Amino acid sequence: MQQNELMESISKKRQIDRLDAHIIALLQKDGRLPNIEIGRTLGVSETTVRNRIKRLIEEGYIQVVAVGNPFKLGFEVTGDLYIHAEMKKIGEVVEELKKLKELWYIVMTTGETNINAEFIVKNRDDLNDLIFNKISAIDGVVRTEVSIIIKYEKRCYDFGTPLNISGI
Repeated sequence: MQQNELMESISKKRQIDRLDAHIIALLQKDGRLPNIEIGRTLGVSETTVRNRIKRLIEEGYIQVVAVGNPFKLGFEVTGDLYIHAEMKKIGEVVEELKKLKELWYIVMTTGETNINAEFIVKNRDDLNDLIFNKISAIDGVVRTEVSIIIKYEKRCYDFGTPLNISGI
């Protein structure tokens, strides 16, 4: 794809509207909700819902996945990593972190640390390996801090959208 075509493609992306927001809110409550049921609830056709969901996924607004509870699935250790990286190497550090399967969530942040990540590992030995052999070996990582999750008290993904919808 040529640069002009890429820019044109990007500019064709439209922002979400109220219908998209309603579809997202319904899927956040139940990602397995059939398109026909979403359509019935919102008064639109199944085809409209299918096309909207396809576009929302393709353009990166949503992803539809099963979110498991790591503890119930047999993982013994999960938590947060606070990674201090050299500012000049932060991009390279993030790229290396993305390669680690144990890290399922990585964000660049402000504050005391500049990268936060969430991890899931089978046991303490795997956590030790992750921190001391994988992350600490990345050029540009200055230090890491670990916070272990003891128990999930709330895990909700139905935060809606800024369009402030109600009634769903």
